[in-house]
Amino acid sequence: MASFPTDLFFAPAVDLNARLRAGEFSVKELVTAFSARLDALGPRYNCLALPLTADAVRATKDIDGDFKRQRLRGPLQGIPYGAKDLLCTKGQPTSWGARPYVGQVFDYDATVIRKLERTGAVLIGKLAMVELAGGPTYRFAAASVTGPGLNPWDRSRWSGGSSSGSGSAVAAGLVPFALGSETSGSILTPCAFCGITGLRPTYGLVSRYGAMALSWTLDKIGPMARTADDCGHILQVISGGDANDPGSAGKSFYYTPQYARAMKDIRAGFAAEDFSDWAEPAARPAFAQAFEVVKSLEVQVKEAALPVFPVRGVITTILHAEAATIFEELITSGKVDQLADQKQIAGLKAGLEVSAKDYLKAMQIRSLIRAEFRKLFSEVDVLVAPARYGIAPKIAEPLDAPPARRAPDKPGMSALIPLANLAGLPALCLPCGFADGMPVALQLVGPPFSENLLLAMGREFQRKTDWHTRRPPV
Repeated sequence: MASFPTDLFFAPAVDLNARLRAGEFSVKELVTAFSARLDALGPRYNCLALPLTADAVRATKDIDGDFKRQRLRGPLQGIPYGAKDLLCTKGQPTSWGARPYVGQVFDYDATVIRKLERTGAVLIGKLAMVELAGGPTYRFAAASVTGPGLNPWDRSRWSGGSSSGSGSAVAAGLVPFALGSETSGSILTPCAFCGITGLRPTYGLVSRYGAMALSWTLDKIGPMARTADDCGHILQVISGGDANDPGSAGKSFYYTPQYARAMKDIRAGFAAEDFSDWAEPAARPAFAQAFEVVKSLEVQVKEAALPVFPVRGVITTILHAEAATIFEELITSGKVDQLADQKQIAGLKAGLEVSAKDYLKAMQIRSLIRAEFRKLFSEVDVLVAPARYGIAPKIAEPLDAPPARRAPDKPGMSALIPLANLAGLPALCLPCGFADGMPVALQLVGPPFSENLLLAMGREFQRKTDWHTRRPPV
């Protein structure tokens, strides 16, 4: 059995695949090593929901045989990975992070799991999550049957929700990449807090068949990895139309870095107040340095402003109504009271009271939001903003605590995460430095189906920086 140096566990997936093709080690050796590491260290961060070691090792025999015969299936072949526990795997428990669903078993695999299996990637574990992917709302990081997601950079701090286990596992080098999901921030937040790269795809680009639904019109599945390049390769595999998902856009994604636009032709919109007034004081130097790197790419930077809408009311109305409808049986049966977070219990119950009139009004405003973004993206190609304005909070801090500082007069891009999710826009999260020893990150947001543009800019950013290569003191 090969003995792997620690550096290997933090290598990008494409690099590991190149070493497999070169015969430096076998798929069985790689999968066994990562599985042992995930099993041993996963509980340290509350990030492992279910180890799948035995099935993973069995799967390596055929993949090693393919490598020997030069049957190559792409840069994810032979690469171990983890999946958020809202994605079902045939014959294995899928708990959705919630006590009422512990022991729940499905007899089929989620579409994204099947697609990764076909390309030769190996699922080694289900990763922890906030219960019911956060429901309509929750108050504490501990809102999960596995406990609060602990950040590998500082275990007294949160790894972010609701894809908490995916964020921790990638950051700690327990898996080369993971699948997460986002309804409104659940990929970007753990990526920003844990210092990894993540891609929220355009709504409908990736099938959600076999994934727990929280909001039919907001949910998206995407990759969380070490680099933008890895995210591009993963997205190519998991994207595509699926008749089993009514929200599918019927489109595929082909990762084409060889055809990337020249950086000098890209118009990047930003709000100056994001990097000064809105950013936490300790994070401002990191964001300022990161924005200087963005400008050094020779993109055309220009001030931009988001459309102004009652975004909190709109997304809350839609999410509460859809989540309560999806979990109506859980609520009416009384089993909802088994959830760990009282605010989430109350939010689900309240969602049943949302009227059709209010829901339809929110959807009408949503249409106006999409129209305003179309206008904005006629003036810029991409928006650049902090992914989160500060570092991960302490796990005991209430997530709904009033802000320590008064909100700045200008809104900047402070509503970008909910607005972009309402509009179904893609986003790329890029580690961009540290504040008080904890990671901070930028987000790049583009119009629908602009993932290749975001990835091209992300690759150039990471070519000039090494923040994505930093690793916590595991």
